[in-house]
Amino acid sequence: MRADAERNRAKVIEAAMAAFAEEGLSVTVAEVGRRAGVGTGTVSRHFPTKEALYEAIVLTRVEEIVGEAERLLTVAPGGEAFYRFFAYMVGQAAANRGLAEALAGGGFDIEAAAARTGRGLDKVEQRLLTEAQEAGAVRADVTRDDMKALLGACLAAPDRARMIEIVTAGLRP
Repeated sequence: MRADAERNRAKVIEAAMAAFAEEGLSVTVAEVGRRAGVGTGTVSRHFPTKEALYEAIVLTRVEEIVGEAERLLTVAPGGEAFYRFFAYMVGQAAANRGLAEALAGGGFDIEAAAARTGRGLDKVEQRLLTEAQEAGAVRADVTRDDMKALLGACLAAPDRARMIEIVTAGLRP
């Protein structure tokens, strides 16, 4: 790729990440191009579909999220790692509307995109949950689907910190 094309691609991804975080999955390619200072044709040359652009953004975020989960698994005992990761995910989704919509299944398959990184989000989330359950810190009947629903509840709450406290209390055996 030519140097100018690489710069334009980087500008598009940076602009798309900001637009995605602020406006969510409904952001238009034209808006991304405007923010990047390029035309929609330039955006489309690098990302032929809106989904391809979302995927590039999500893959970057997923790498960060999986990295944080793996870090927590090495520094915190099972239950603590799980609860810290849950609070981290609420914070990440609250700060990034697009990520929140993708996590909630809002028209973009974040788990399929994450699997393409080779560091599947679903695997690390399941590991956190399993280790917390084996440590006796989380009820045995809780599933990853339950966690997604509870994440959504925390995001919808006016006082997220209080909702995280309520949810985590309810998850304990």
